[in-house]
Amino acid sequence: MQLGSEEKVLVNVTPRETRVAWVENGVLQEVWIERTSKRGLVGNLYRGRVMRVLPGMQAAFVDIGLDKAAFLHVADVCIKPLGVPENCEEIARLLHDGQEILVQVLKDPFGSKGARVTMNVTLPSHLLVYLPREKTLGVSQRIESKEERDRLRGIVEAAASHESFVGGVIVRTVAEGAEPQDIVDDIQFLHKLWQHVLKRMGQVQGPALIHEDLPLFLRVIRDVSHEHIESVRVDSRETFVRMGEFARDYVPALVDRLEHYQGERPIFDLYSIEDEIQKALDRKVLLKSGGYLIIDQTEAMTTIDVNTGAFVGSRNLEETIFRTNMEAAQVIARQLRLRNLGGIIILDFIDMAVEEHKTQVLQALERALLKDRVKSTVSQLTSLGLVEMTRKRTRESLVQTLCEPCPMCQGRAVVKSIETVVYEVFRELTRMSRQFDADKLLVIANDRLVERLVEDESASIAELESFIGRSISFQTEMQYSQEQFDVVML
Repeated sequence: MQLGSEEKVLVNVTPRETRVAWVENGVLQEVWIERTSKRGLVGNLYRGRVMRVLPGMQAAFVDIGLDKAAFLHVADVCIKPLGVPENCEEIARLLHDGQEILVQVLKDPFGSKGARVTMNVTLPSHLLVYLPREKTLGVSQRIESKEERDRLRGIVEAAASHESFVGGVIVRTVAEGAEPQDIVDDIQFLHKLWQHVLKRMGQVQGPALIHEDLPLFLRVIRDVSHEHIESVRVDSRETFVRMGEFARDYVPALVDRLEHYQGERPIFDLYSIEDEIQKALDRKVLLKSGGYLIIDQTEAMTTIDVNTGAFVGSRNLEETIFRTNMEAAQVIARQLRLRNLGGIIILDFIDMAVEEHKTQVLQALERALLKDRVKSTVSQLTSLGLVEMTRKRTRESLVQTLCEPCPMCQGRAVVKSIETVVYEVFRELTRMSRQFDADKLLVIANDRLVERLVEDESASIAELESFIGRSISFQTEMQYSQEQFDVVML
C-alpha cells in the first residue's frame, strides 16, 4: 500500500464488535468492522463436500457447513491434489458429487449468493504469502529496487531448497529491508501451519471449518505496510496486550508504536470517525468546490454521478467542469475505499469537450487509486462519456455491513405516493363490498393516509358510499407505514 506521511490506526473494541479506522493526515480513509456474530470468512479453510457439478457453468457448488453452498469455478480448482492431468480444464473430469476437498474462502457470502471458494490455498504472514499447492517463488513488483528484489529472492530460494519444503512463496512489499532470519522464520512458521491444516483435514468428518483466519485487530497489523504508520491506538487493555504479543513475534517494528488509549473521549471521536461513517452511508457526497456526487449501490453494480451543484467557477463552463471532475476523481477514490465498494462501478463524470481534460481526469483517478490496497481496473471513457471500472470485492460494503433494507419501502428506496394508496383503498373497498355482506366497512391506515381520505377525498368517499351501498369509517394506526392499510367488515 502506498501511504502518506502521517497515518494512524485506531482500534475501537466492545464486547461484540471491533472497529478499525485508518486515518491519513487527519482524514478517515478506510474502516473495517467485525462483529462476533458475523465474522468475515475470507481466508478461512474448510473441508468441503461437492454437492453438484455444473458442466454448463464450468463450476461446482460445495457444502462447507454454511447456510448457503459455496461456489467453486473451474479456474479455482487445484489440479495437484486431484491426481488428474495438468491440461484438464473440464469441471466434470476434475470433480464429482460427494467428493471431499479442501477449499479456502475468496469472497464472503453476498446477498443471495454463497461464498466464493478456491482450492488454490494461500497462507499469509506479515512478510510472505505461502502457496502450499504451487511452486512459485516470487517477489512483489512494488519493491522498486532490483537489487532488493534479487536479495529477497535469494533468501526464499535458499530456504525453499530444503528437501522437506513443499510449495511456493511470494514475498510481500512489507518485506523490503527485512532481515534474512525473519523471512526464514516466516517460511518455517507457514510450512508448519500447512502441516497442521493437513492433519486437521484428515481428522474431521464432513463439511467443517479447518482453519480460521486471525481476528480483525491482528489481521490489520499483519497485512498493512507499517513504514509510515505513526501510531496504532487501542482502547481495550486486553486487545492491546494481544496486539503487543503478536507484534513482538511477527511485526517488531510496530511494538513501540502501539498505544493503549485511556482517554475519556471515545477514541473514534478524536478524528470525527463516527460522523464520517454516518456520511459514508448517505447517497450524496459534497465536494469542497460546491459540486457533489450521487452514489447508488445495487447488487449488480455501483453508479457514481458527478454534478457541478453550486460551483459556477471563475472562468468559463469548460474550466468549471474540468475542476469539478478533477476534485471528484480524488473524492471517488477515497469513497471507494471508505465504503468498500466492489464489483462493477460506473462513473458518470460531467461531459468534457477538451480531450486533454478527459485524459487528465482519468490519470488523476488512476493516481488516486494507487493508495488502495484492493486491486481495481479502470477503462477509458466510453462513447457515452462514462468510465467503467472494477474493484475486487472480497467482503460486504459498509452499507451492507451496517444497514438492512428499509421495512417501509422494502429496499426500493421509494414508497408509493399517498394518491396511489388512496386509489388502492377505493378499489379494495369496492372489492370487499361485492364479496362480503356487511353494513359497514372500516379502513385502518396511518394518520397521513386517513387525513387525506377524510379531508381531501371526502367527496369521493361520499360518492363511493352511495355506489357500494355501505357506510365507510376510518381508524388511525400509528404503526402502519404509508403503503399499509386494512379494510375490516363491521
